[in-house]
Amino acid sequence: MPYTFQLDIVSAEKSIFSGTVDSLVATGELGELGISPGHAPLLTSLKPGTVRVTDHDGNEETFYVSGGMLEVQPHVTTILADTASRAADVDEAAAIAAKEAAEAAMADQNSEIEYSKAAVELAEAVAQLRTLQSIRKKAGK
Repeated sequence: MPYTFQLDIVSAEKSIFSGTVDSLVATGELGELGISPGHAPLLTSLKPGTVRVTDHDGNEETFYVSGGMLEVQPHVTTILADTASRAADVDEAAAIAAKEAAEAAMADQNSEIEYSKAAVELAEAVAQLRTLQSIRKKAGK
């Protein structure tokens, strides 16, 4: 059984990560899931949230994805994200502003479409903030 697998994280704009890893943890539609070498083939949608990747040396890298698809094949795992970035590149001030704007839009409730859009924007902003909190917690700040 292999001890590592190839992982590619790609957004609509660019490739964010490509390398050999020991494991990854992401948030699927039904909850958090972990992928290790030899995992059964899988195709699932991802919710906005954190993707944690661990390399063979035990180093962990954190990414933010706003949603997308996770595909596991025998020798390669791919995350096709709507938007993806390294956690360190997430703008906290912009995420807080987006969260506040979405909360205000949800409170206004002019139409169901606007409410749904605001709910999606709120989920993405909260996921970005959780990603930032997780890397701060890991760094001990």
